[in-house]
Amino acid sequence: MIRSFLSLLIILLVTGCSPKLDDLHAYTQSVKERAQPQIEPYPEFKTHPPFSYSASALRSPFDRPKNNAAPVAKARVENCLQPNFQRPKEALEAYGVDALALTGNFAVKGVQWALLKSNDGVLHKAKVGSRIGLFYGKITQISTDSITIEQLLPDGAGCWQRKTTTMTTASKAGE
Repeated sequence: MIRSFLSLLIILLVTGCSPKLDDLHAYTQSVKERAQPQIEPYPEFKTHPPFSYSASALRSPFDRPKNNAAPVAKARVENCLQPNFQRPKEALEAYGVDALALTGNFAVKGVQWALLKSNDGVLHKAKVGSRIGLFYGKITQISTDSITIEQLLPDGAGCWQRKTTTMTTASKAGE
C-alpha cells in the first residue's frame, strides 16, 4: 500500500513540475517570422586590361643587383683584443644578459654568490669570475643588489671591445 502511494506521489510531483513552454515557443516562432535577413549583394569587380611585361631583357627584380664597386673593408688590426674561443663554455653563457634576472645573493665561507634566474625559469648561481652571456662576459663584482659584468663585443674589423654592464635586482629578464 505504501509503495503504491509513494509511486502515485512521485508521478504527481513529476507531472506538476513540468514547465509550461507553449508561450515561449510561440514567441520565438513570431520573432523568427518577423526577422528578415538583409544580405548585401556582392560587389562587382572591375576587370583590368592585361599587362604586357616588356622588360624581359633587363635584370629580374628578384635577383640581387651586381655590385661592381669593391666592398669597403676595414684594415685588420693584428694585435687587438680577442676572446678565448678554445675554452669550454659555462652554463650561463647559453643565455643573453637580457634573458637573466638577478634574484639575490648569498655568501658561503667568505665567497659571494649571485642567484640568477633565466627566462626559462631555471635558477643559476655564479661568483666573481664566472662566465655569463653570449658575448664572452665575465662577472667582475657582486654587491648586495647588483652585479657587474664585463663583456667583449665585436667591432666589425676582427677586434673586440670591452663593455661593462650592471645588472640589478630591479631589472627583470627580457629588459
